[in-house]
Amino acid sequence: MDTLITIARGALGVSAFIAIAYAFSSNRKAIDWKLVRTGLFLQMVIAVVVLKVGPVRTVFEFISSFFVKVTDFTKEGTGLVFGWLTEVPAGGEGVFLNATNPETGDMMSIATFAPAFAITILPTIIFFAAITAMLYYFGILQRVVYGFAWLMSKTMRLSGAESMSASANIFVGQTEAPLLIKPYLDKMTRSELLAIMIGGMATIAGGVMVVYIELLGGSDPESRVQFATHLLTKSIISAPAALVIAKILFPQEEKVNQDLLVSRDRFGANVLDAICLGTTDGIKLAVNVGGMLIVFTALVAMINYGLGDMLGEWTGLNGLVSNVTDGRYEQFSLQFVFGVIGAPLAWLVGIDHGNLMVAGQLFGERLVLNEFVAFFSMNQMEANGTLTDERTRIILTYALCGFANIVSIGIQIGGIGALSPEKRQDLARLGWRALLGGTLACFIPACIAAVLI
Repeated sequence: MDTLITIARGALGVSAFIAIAYAFSSNRKAIDWKLVRTGLFLQMVIAVVVLKVGPVRTVFEFISSFFVKVTDFTKEGTGLVFGWLTEVPAGGEGVFLNATNPETGDMMSIATFAPAFAITILPTIIFFAAITAMLYYFGILQRVVYGFAWLMSKTMRLSGAESMSASANIFVGQTEAPLLIKPYLDKMTRSELLAIMIGGMATIAGGVMVVYIELLGGSDPESRVQFATHLLTKSIISAPAALVIAKILFPQEEKVNQDLLVSRDRFGANVLDAICLGTTDGIKLAVNVGGMLIVFTALVAMINYGLGDMLGEWTGLNGLVSNVTDGRYEQFSLQFVFGVIGAPLAWLVGIDHGNLMVAGQLFGERLVLNEFVAFFSMNQMEANGTLTDERTRIILTYALCGFANIVSIGIQIGGIGALSPEKRQDLARLGWRALLGGTLACFIPACIAAVLI
């Protein structure tokens, strides 16, 4: 009976998110419902095969272990640069670095040292960016992307360019994937452009995937492989999910080019040049991630000061919030507001009743701030005992795993617009619709995961 209820709730969630996309469609009569059904079926098949079929899951766990190994390899490089600062004593957990003094062996205070996030996690982005550039140079990445693109293009009858970009987003970021289809951008329809934008927001790049593995899996090797498998599965499922939502929000009405060709441009003059260029890009991304965390965490603190320490204290809202949430939220805050607004969406995704508020908070943080802040918060919730249910953490991993946030609108307009200046105005007009689509394309895989886990 519980299984039937779980399946029914998952179906309700998927139907609700499809209905939201339908409500905001530019032309409801032109929606290709056969494409929608095929795309949803493809997502469910991938999820079932990866999560439930033993041999396939073993293969994915093997691939996921590579992402985990990347973090271990990176520590060799960070150890050379930062020395004993990278050492974490046995049992040392948490967000920050717990280092020991090499002379006395005593634990040092956190105020003495930089956060572990900057020393042990951000360098992983740099190393993986270099590996990705090397794989791109040898043509390996393009071949893998072509395989996924061929599957979606043939089953969902999409243009070759949008299928290729959506497939590339499984491995690279929202501004890097369009490079594979740069020759086609100028002639793309708005429906195709929206598909590219939503695909970029609904998936994650490999460089940040390894960061999420570190945050979610901690120091336990098995847990890291588990979350790596879920993150990889979600990124793959989100590719057809993004195309389904895109074709509901903006149905394709014009004839499109179905040629499936990969750009032959190479990343660098030779393999060493490729590694150097990838490293440079990785440094830019790592600095960007670190800067975003600093700025947005500070902004949240500033807003919460106004909401809680000032407005909540003066009006008595702090006491009301504490009573309503049984002390989970001690004062009126941005997190509380996010929790209230996002709780209904969390229920549709499949989150248990006791965790609806915290899940809603994380949804709001991902949307308004970014996914790094949301995952960072979830990591802290797990550490302080606010969120200990493993199933909920996995479902939230699927729902939060994507670049669907307000900042990404500007990133896509600037990044894709630089590749095709003629389409810049179209990209700007489609920005908010892409944000909605990217969010829905993250929630639907989470619904499917909630049924299977």
